[in-house]
Amino acid sequence: MGKKLKGIGASEGIAVAKALVLNEEEIKISKTKINDITSEINKLEKAILASVDDLEKLRVSTLDKLGEEKAAIFDAHKQIAADPAMKDEMVSLITNDKVSADFAADKITNNYYEMFASMDDEYFKERSADIKDVANRIIKHILNIKIVDLSTISDEVIIVAEDLTPSQTAQLNKKFVKGFATNIGGRTSHAAIMARSLEIPAVLGLKTITNDVKTNELISLDGKSGIVEIELTDEDIKNYQTASDNFIKEKAELLKFKNEASKTKDGIKKLIEANIGSPIDVNSVIENGGEGIGLFRSEFLYMDNDHFPTEDEQYESYKKVVDAMEGKIVVIRTLDIGGDKKLSYFEFPHEINPFLGYRAIRFTLDRKDIFKDQLRALLRASAHGELGIMFPMIATVDEFLRAKAVVEECKLELKSEGIKYDENVLVGMMVEIPAAAVNADKFSKHADFFSIGTNDLIQYSMAADRMSENVSYLYQPLNPAILKLISLTIEGAHKNNKWVGMCGEMAGDIQALPILVGLGLDAFSMSASSILQARCLMSKITMKEAKELSIKALECQDTDEVIKLVDNFIEGI
Repeated sequence: MGKKLKGIGASEGIAVAKALVLNEEEIKISKTKINDITSEINKLEKAILASVDDLEKLRVSTLDKLGEEKAAIFDAHKQIAADPAMKDEMVSLITNDKVSADFAADKITNNYYEMFASMDDEYFKERSADIKDVANRIIKHILNIKIVDLSTISDEVIIVAEDLTPSQTAQLNKKFVKGFATNIGGRTSHAAIMARSLEIPAVLGLKTITNDVKTNELISLDGKSGIVEIELTDEDIKNYQTASDNFIKEKAELLKFKNEASKTKDGIKKLIEANIGSPIDVNSVIENGGEGIGLFRSEFLYMDNDHFPTEDEQYESYKKVVDAMEGKIVVIRTLDIGGDKKLSYFEFPHEINPFLGYRAIRFTLDRKDIFKDQLRALLRASAHGELGIMFPMIATVDEFLRAKAVVEECKLELKSEGIKYDENVLVGMMVEIPAAAVNADKFSKHADFFSIGTNDLIQYSMAADRMSENVSYLYQPLNPAILKLISLTIEGAHKNNKWVGMCGEMAGDIQALPILVGLGLDAFSMSASSILQARCLMSKITMKEAKELSIKALECQDTDEVIKLVDNFIEGI
């Protein structure tokens, strides 16, 4: 038996092929004083133009191979490359500190990279890879370093690299590239998203794979389990071929569920929706049969900008998503900024613990001008389809009522201006603070719906920062205490005939799904790529079985007991 290396399964599929280890030329940057400021600025400007030209070519080839949604990734990259605020900062550094263009580009882009990389939200955290990709391209053009072209690969290989950028992933030809494995990266990175679109198996976050494998060594890769195996025997190769055949059969089974309603084996209907961070993500929701959008993170509009977006700018984005979903519900979270999410154009006050400080609804209630611009845009978009407005980080009933009052104020303004909106627009809240879960029955008298944000609910309940490796073992979605808080939330909502969704990572967790069905969760919002698998599993479970399972899970002592319980349940269906 070969040696197994465990990483993060980012794109499903099984491959066996020779490794191609990418060893790119190292970019060496030093703080060099320069005399000719004009020459350095010219170098920078030429590099930016060359990068934009590269990215336009990538956009066109990606459009041809993968369609508009994936091509839009390179529209975003072009915007980063040509961002006037970022360029002005680079020019200012060259001019004032008399440093080289490559140093200035590296310094300024690294500031933006670190801001995104330090975020708790996985979607925004992974956007740091886009900034790094564009930055490296600009710097390579400045230094005349050759940019590797992976489209020229003409043998069957599994690519092994430190990381694959979105632009590199877009060049891959799946006829020859059977998979890729990297030291770093996660499921929500654009490289992972592109891999899933290309249907190329990928395992990321392997840490040392570039040292563990040599070019031309035969290796296997399982993009579902996150396992890369080296030092293969003939029996290993035969087993992987069988597993690959089984995977193809499973995939064909899942496709049957694309246009099916989400329901249990005994016909109890639920909603399986998707989380998105931008209008360009909508196509993936539709392609995977999403029955709505349970979370649209509106903060991307603010973070991908050099100013607070205007009411009209926001309206156009929200309308685009609502129109695309053609009457299916779109739940849009109001600005969830602060904590780990910063803005380049606004300085938040320094706090010892910003995650528990001036952020989300606390910020927008304080900055009513910013809040009203967003709420007016959301209300205007509600005229085009079913839209839910959702407030983040609600801790008290008073907070919710204050936020809802601002919505009513905006309604009156729009009415007096003769602007259309849905008078019955849904106004709900995130349940991510334990106090809100415990008090759910009180909140449900005023809120139209709840959406459980399990990422923060777990973090706050367990008093454990998810970003801290030292306490990461406490991030336990299936801990009985977390399940009790979820149960309280659902019971509290149903007491007043309100529905409950879930938009945290737990909603797409196959181990959690049977318990959540049993607890009475109404809507599951997850990564679009998880929808069909979740719908398939749901169709194999009766409500009676799920309820019995959830009762047993609540009685368990710890997470391990719950996991064993669920694993046995899934094996038996």
